[in-house]
Amino acid sequence: MATTNDIKNGSVLNLDGQLWTVIDFQHVKPGKGGAFVRTKMKSVMSGKVVDRTFNAGTKIDFETVDRRDYQYLYQDGDGYVFMDLTDYDQVTVSSAVVGDAVNFMLENQSVQLAMNNDVPLYIELPTSVILEITYTEPGLQGDRSTGGTKPATVETGYQIQVPLFIEQGTKVKIDTRDGSYLGRVTE
Repeated sequence: MATTNDIKNGSVLNLDGQLWTVIDFQHVKPGKGGAFVRTKMKSVMSGKVVDRTFNAGTKIDFETVDRRDYQYLYQDGDGYVFMDLTDYDQVTVSSAVVGDAVNFMLENQSVQLAMNNDVPLYIELPTSVILEITYTEPGLQGDRSTGGTKPATVETGYQIQVPLFIEQGTKVKIDTRDGSYLGRVTE
């Protein structure tokens, strides 16, 4: 069992039966009183962010999280099938674990899957993906009531806001963290 002195950014802790990823930590030695560790942690399952303070030297449980490269193959009912790129084993991940990542995943796309004791925890996508616009209304040059953007649907079915000059069939770069338009891709 490790102590709070071993905490690093990215560490995964098991607190009260839940897994938490350390986003930020700070060792504090006040002039008066004992030292402590102030942390900001994110719940692996729900994504909730909390601040928590530990006394220095407190024993805590670290969990090992194995992040490996997988390839998204296809959707199978309520699950999504991924293939490990090292040993070609396939694993089915529930839609609850995949979450919003489904908005940016195409078949045969590479992703990182975080596993703990062979249980999938979450999916890490690249920070940006390139998707094709499958439907959008033609933009009128004089229309500025929406700030120069219009809704567009990409090939995964997700809807984003794009500038008026973007047409159907255009490939665009999208930020996977917030679903925002980053730019047009010319090949």
